[in-house]
Amino acid sequence: MKQSETLTVGVVQHGCGERMDQNLERVLAGIDEAAARGAQLVLLQELHNHRYFCQTEDPKLFDHAEPVPGPTTQALGDIARHRSVCIVGSVFERRTAGIYHNTAVALDRDGTLSGIYRKMHIPDDPGYHEKFYFTPGDQGFRPIDTSAGRLGVLVCWDQWYPEAARLMALAGAELLLFPSAIGWDSGDDAAERQRQIESWTTIQRSHAIANGIPAVCCNRVGREDGTLFWGSSFACGPQGEILWSGATDADTVGVVAIDRRRPEQVRRIWPFLRDRRIDSYADICARFKD
Repeated sequence: MKQSETLTVGVVQHGCGERMDQNLERVLAGIDEAAARGAQLVLLQELHNHRYFCQTEDPKLFDHAEPVPGPTTQALGDIARHRSVCIVGSVFERRTAGIYHNTAVALDRDGTLSGIYRKMHIPDDPGYHEKFYFTPGDQGFRPIDTSAGRLGVLVCWDQWYPEAARLMALAGAELLLFPSAIGWDSGDDAAERQRQIESWTTIQRSHAIANGIPAVCCNRVGREDGTLFWGSSFACGPQGEILWSGATDADTVGVVAIDRRRPEQVRRIWPFLRDRRIDSYADICARFKD
């Protein structure tokens, strides 16, 4: 079936409470609203069923992990089929005893699981102790084919790495999607907060520009322990132009129309992929050039 010239993308940004079932209910309500407003693809935030538990290291929290397929993919698949909408969600995946992943899941509009992406870059920073919980992904940077298009899904910390976005684009991704959970530390002053959020927005817009494809980010919002998540979910076009942005301090269901024709047009005038010096990039695989 021929794709339409426009892809309508929904973004569900929200705060999370202690009860996972209530968080999932909020997610499903957001998907329902986005679909009612015409969304063909809905992007959810990172670990949307949970409060951001990685602020501490607690072995008991592994009990919240689930298999893929599992309860969350079932719930997302059911509403995807009911609403005939593609969904990109996020699961704390139990792969086997002792191996857990931060995993993005893509459900097609018939409710089937189109594919998964396991987060590759795992942070270990103050307030983000993800290396304790998550094994790095081992599938590489492979887009997921859905009826909404070929999706380059990357998760949060991945969004800082140009190599990740580039490899998704080189594999034919038509759209970059970033489920995210990032915010300010309670000790950050106003100037530091502004620097951080501008850096975060700029790096993701730069991935869109460098690769000539749109990008959409969904970030959580609200205070959880020592972190104030800054929301500010957004969508940008292949020249980094902002198409839609969400609030910094409120739940938001956004819907944005993305022109599928623009990447082809932009890549003709800015042919970055054509002019890459692939004969001279071997050193990019080194940790550092001494």
